Amino acid sequence: MRGEGDGEVGALATFTALAEPGDRLVNRLIQTYGAVGAIGVVRCGEVPAELGLNGQELKRAAVRLRRWQVRLRTVDAAEDLAVAERLGVRLLCPGESGWPTTLDDLGDERPYALWLRGPDDLRNACLRSVAVVGARNATPYGLRVAADLAAELADSRWTVVSGGAIGIDAAAHRGALAADGPTIAVLANGVDVAYPPQNEALFAELSRRSLLVSESPPGVHPHRSRFLVRNRVIAALTRGTVVVEAEWRSGALSTAKWAQRLGREVMAVPGPVTSRLSEGCHRLLREHPPALVVTRPAEVIEAVGRLGADLAPPPRDPVLPRDRLDATTRAVLEAIPARGAAGPSQLAANTGLDPSTVTAKLGLLAAGGFTERTTSGWRLTPAAKRPT
Repeated sequence: MRGEGDGEVGALATFTALAEPGDRLVNRLIQTYGAVGAIGVVRCGEVPAELGLNGQELKRAAVRLRRWQVRLRTVDAAEDLAVAERLGVRLLCPGESGWPTTLDDLGDERPYALWLRGPDDLRNACLRSVAVVGARNATPYGLRVAADLAAELADSRWTVVSGGAIGIDAAAHRGALAADGPTIAVLANGVDVAYPPQNEALFAELSRRSLLVSESPPGVHPHRSRFLVRNRVIAALTRGTVVVEAEWRSGALSTAKWAQRLGREVMAVPGPVTSRLSEGCHRLLREHPPALVVTRPAEVIEAVGRLGADLAPPPRDPVLPRDRLDATTRAVLEAIPARGAAGPSQLAANTGLDPSTVTAKLGLLAAGGFTERTTSGWRLTPAAKRPT
C-alpha cells in the first residue's frame, strides 16, 4: 500500500477503495478493532478468533482477507483524499456531525464512509427526505408523474433522493431543481464520474446546488452489482420510498425492499394495467405487507410526515360554472330537456316556480352561455350539454 492518509479517516478512505460497499466482514472488523486496527488485520491476512466465525463463514472470510491483502498494495488513500480536495469533494465518516444516523440502521451493512460533492449538509438535508425511484426506460406518464411529484415535494421543503439514473431518477432530480428545492443523487461510482454520460449536465447542477453522494472514491467507474448495493443507502437516508414506474423485476424494487426491511414507508404510484412498466408498482401493491397507493404529493407527505399533523386534504371536485348558480337558477337549467326546447310555462310547471321567475332565470342563463332562445322555446347551448 502506497499511502493510507492519517489515522481513522485515512483507514476508512482505504476501505472505500479496498472492499465492496457494505461488506459485513469489514464492518465487523471496524466495529471490533477500529478502522486502523481493521487495516492491520487485513495486512496480517488472518481471521481473528474474536469474530467467532467457523465453518463456511470462516472459509469465506479467509478468502476475502487474502484478496484484500493483495489489493491493499495498490490502494492509495492519501492520493484519493488529495484528489478529492482538489475537486471540492469531502469524505464524511460515521460519528461526524454531518453523518445521518439513519444509516446506522443498516447495521453491519452500513457505509464505511461517504464521499460528498456539493454544498448541502447531508444530515440536515435528509431529516425531511423522500426517495423517488423507478424505471430507466420510463414512459412519458412516469416521467411527468416523477417530475411533478418531486417538484411539489421540493416546494414543501422535502428533499428528493434518487439514484441519478436516466428515466424516473433524472426526472425526479430535475423536478426538484426546477422548484429550487434540495435533491440528492446517490451514485454507484465516484462523484466526479458522470454516469450515465447523458446526465452530465444534471450532475454538474446537482454538485453546484445540492449534493452528490457515493461510497466509492473519486475516479471509480460503476459496475452492475454496485447499482443494487447503493439502493440500501437511498432507502436508509430517507423516511420513505416512492416507486413511480418499475417492471416486474427492477432495481427500483430493491430500494423498496430495503425501505421495507428498515421500517420505512413504501409507496407506489399505480399505472395502466396494460403497461409492463407499472407491473412492479402493482406487484408492490399486492404483496404483503402491501405498499401504500399514492397519487399526489400530499399523500406522500402524509405517509412520511408528522403523525396527525401532515394529513393530506381530501381531493376536491373541480368547480364548474353551473356550481356557482343559485339553487333556483340551477333548477330551471336542469328542467330544460337535453334535446329539443321548452317554453317558460312548461318549465314553470316542471320546476314549481312561477312563470315570471322562470323567465328572469332564463335571461340569466342565456347571459351565462347556458341557454339560448329559439322559435320553439328555450334550449341548452352545446357547451351546456357537454358532460361534467
